[in-house]
Amino acid sequence: MLGVQPVAPLNSGVVRRAPATNGRAGMSWVPGRRSPPGVGARTIRAVISSEDKAAKAVESKDVNALSSSSSSPVKGIDVRAVITIRKNMKEKLSDKIEDQWESFMNGIGQGISIQLVSEAIDPVTMSGKSVESFVRGWLPKPANLPYIVEYAADFTVPSDFGSPGAVFITNFHGKEFYLVEIVIHGFDEGPIFFPANSWIHSRKDNPESRIIFRNQAYLPSQTPPGIKDLRREDLLSIRGNGKGERRPHDRIFDYAPYNDLGNPDKDEDLARPVLAGKERPYPRRCRTGRPPTRTDPLCESRAEKPLPVYVPRDETFEEIKQNTFSAGRLKALLHNLIPSIAATLSSSDIPFQCFSDIDKLYNDGVLLKDEDQKVSGYAFPSNMMKQVMNVGKKLLKYEIPAIISRDRFAWLRDNEFARQALAGVNPVNIELLKGFPIVSELDPAVYGPPESAITKELIQQELSGITVEEALEDKRLFILDYHDILLPFIGKMNTLPGRKAYASRTVFFYTRTGFLRPIAIELSLPPTPSAPGKKQVYTHGHDATTHWIWKQAKAHVCSNDAGVHQLVNHWLKTHACMEPYIIATHRQLSVMHPVYKLLHPHMRYTLEINALARQSLINGGGIIEACFSPGKYAMEISSTAYKSKWRFDMESLPADLIQRGMAVEDPSMPYGVKLVIEDYPYAADGLLIWSAIKEWVESYVNHFYSEPNTVTSDLELQAWWKEIKNEGHYDKRNEPWWPKLNTKEDLSGILTTMIWIASGQHAAINFGQYPFGGYVPNRPTLMRKLIPQEDDPDFEKFLLNPQLTFLASLPTQLQATKVMAVQDTLSTHSPDEEYLGQPQHLHSHWIKDPQVLEMFRKFSARLEEIEEIIKGRNKNSHLKNRYGAGIPPYELLLPSSGPGVTGRGIPNSISI
Repeated sequence: MLGVQPVAPLNSGVVRRAPATNGRAGMSWVPGRRSPPGVGARTIRAVISSEDKAAKAVESKDVNALSSSSSSPVKGIDVRAVITIRKNMKEKLSDKIEDQWESFMNGIGQGISIQLVSEAIDPVTMSGKSVESFVRGWLPKPANLPYIVEYAADFTVPSDFGSPGAVFITNFHGKEFYLVEIVIHGFDEGPIFFPANSWIHSRKDNPESRIIFRNQAYLPSQTPPGIKDLRREDLLSIRGNGKGERRPHDRIFDYAPYNDLGNPDKDEDLARPVLAGKERPYPRRCRTGRPPTRTDPLCESRAEKPLPVYVPRDETFEEIKQNTFSAGRLKALLHNLIPSIAATLSSSDIPFQCFSDIDKLYNDGVLLKDEDQKVSGYAFPSNMMKQVMNVGKKLLKYEIPAIISRDRFAWLRDNEFARQALAGVNPVNIELLKGFPIVSELDPAVYGPPESAITKELIQQELSGITVEEALEDKRLFILDYHDILLPFIGKMNTLPGRKAYASRTVFFYTRTGFLRPIAIELSLPPTPSAPGKKQVYTHGHDATTHWIWKQAKAHVCSNDAGVHQLVNHWLKTHACMEPYIIATHRQLSVMHPVYKLLHPHMRYTLEINALARQSLINGGGIIEACFSPGKYAMEISSTAYKSKWRFDMESLPADLIQRGMAVEDPSMPYGVKLVIEDYPYAADGLLIWSAIKEWVESYVNHFYSEPNTVTSDLELQAWWKEIKNEGHYDKRNEPWWPKLNTKEDLSGILTTMIWIASGQHAAINFGQYPFGGYVPNRPTLMRKLIPQEDDPDFEKFLLNPQLTFLASLPTQLQATKVMAVQDTLSTHSPDEEYLGQPQHLHSHWIKDPQVLEMFRKFSARLEEIEEIIKGRNKNSHLKNRYGAGIPPYELLLPSSGPGVTGRGIPNSISI
């Protein structure tokens, strides 16, 4: 017998009481209210069975205790909870032994407790009612998923119990387990699903039970009374109190500035400024609570590899993703830090001597023998090698990048250089040139005259049969302008060893035959105390010397483009800016909130990949600093871009295109805009994806916010948007351009932008990194030499061997192969990738709403149509930027993909 007892009041997050461990089911009232007098003395008995036979009827000494509002006996209903748990796919022997013990404990009813909480409220106690039981016994394993196990817990509940709306689950094992879902069978409405896809912590780590809600979406005002308090308390438990260091099992979401990139305790050269405040504004990241450094109390101490950086437990990589990413990291390690294995590397400062040296990276393999597994102080156990060989199929040699797979000389041509501004990995910086003179916004007292050396007269010489005025009026002149963002840093960058860079501007002309071609490149150096600033303009020319100098000028532009792409468009505008949206969503929106359910697929893995980036990629001395031109000033440039360029209202695709002059508003067009260059693959395909997302979001929002004032009266939603602006993007909190959130149209616009950034935008600028950057001459990430001038001592060497001079300007062999390994890893789709519009079997019960599921089906069908439209465009001979001899098709916005480096596919979230 188990007494009907009240649960201790909730006052700090989630239920504080752990159920009794005698394995019997009972009835109790949920936390927050005291039960009626005498309830604790009355008892009921329910049967727990591990078999499929029906449970026995409830026996009661005083059934009135089950419902204080009724004086007649209450009949019982037999229900069963099926608990689905996922085990590791690869387990050590010790893990298997531990699993067997846990399975035994579950079988005898001593491992996991389940407490059902009704949506209905008891009229006397004014609290929801609950029954509890221990999991006992296990069901047969599904044959097709050997790592999935199911357990059962049987209950008998009163007939007036109502519909269960929440489940408390308590883990009495010594370690966490991964709960996929709980399904309750036996109620008249049919199976009731409680999707979890969450790690359930052990009681020894945290005595509080976890709350899992059913898959019904409720606005706050619609929350059933029996679970209203639980909704609030669950949110409080996720927010934490902003104190202390986070532990691996925590699920706490909070904010912190970017103050963990440097390591001044290790070396003063690794000190980096805090990115926060007026001078160096930046989005906020997820707080870890690590102590400050000894050297600088404003900087947070680092968790260096192999120690993990804290992210909330459910945000970490799942097993398949972990294996894929680990293999990629080992690939980088083997290629770059062990010269005897990577045969082409012998010293960090050796440049490529000829183009065939670069070809060897793709053509020659390195056979690993047992003795090669321990070199240069790095030990690799044989099982690790086997894992690398099995998971990282391309470990020993690089694949030929798409940019040279069809035409190995395409990168040399001007039209390919220009094509990549529209259809490459960074097609988001080109803008319409609106007039002359081209003028800088930098302070002329510091940086010299603001006028560009690219004059109207110079451009006129490069145009044939058309005046500059006509070209401007016809919208045929375009510019790639990296002058203002880079010039303040060029002087410091050029003092770094092996770095030489310019601030650049490139002007393009769009011909009447539909080709974009570069016609002038300006490379600028800042003024120094001893010399004025220098602005040099280069054009194509026709003699051999001018031709090779033009190649080097283009390489410097590509290097700048690679840096801005990585630090601004990729890291800042997708990864870093998305993180506050994710934190605020978890902190302010209940998992029952329809907006949480909509955004949830678009938040997967982002906090984890961002934490790994802070640990290894964007940190002081990390790979970005080592391999990109800005070096130690990389993140300061990113902060400068956030300060001067980032606006939430300009992050939607149509607004961005209009702002850059690449489109004009046109209500008669399907997407409300008309492209200035029709053959602009990123924009043309992007608008298809954008419109599909917009249509899906609008139908979803209209479904849940059908009544007037429901947006303004939604307290969770308003707190969410307020926190994004005032906490997540604290340094931009007072900007006037933040959208209002008063109507369902406002909400649809905000959500469409967020989902676009996480899916289509990130896919367009991430998964082409290796296909375009894997061939170093096409897209060097840094330059090591300035362009030789006639009065330079090395000018004669350049005339004698221009190829060697060109290659010596590129990254060294070690720098190149290191960044190639990173690009290869970052361009890789994991086997467990979840793609836009594709239903996921693990999330098949994400919402109980037939109308919403039908909307999602239409969204999925529309994306399938879009995929066929894009494939058709790639076969259209009139679209020269995506079709032609040696031209790779534009596939970065094809929604679907298989695993690996495919150059296509739109994941739901920023997961790499």
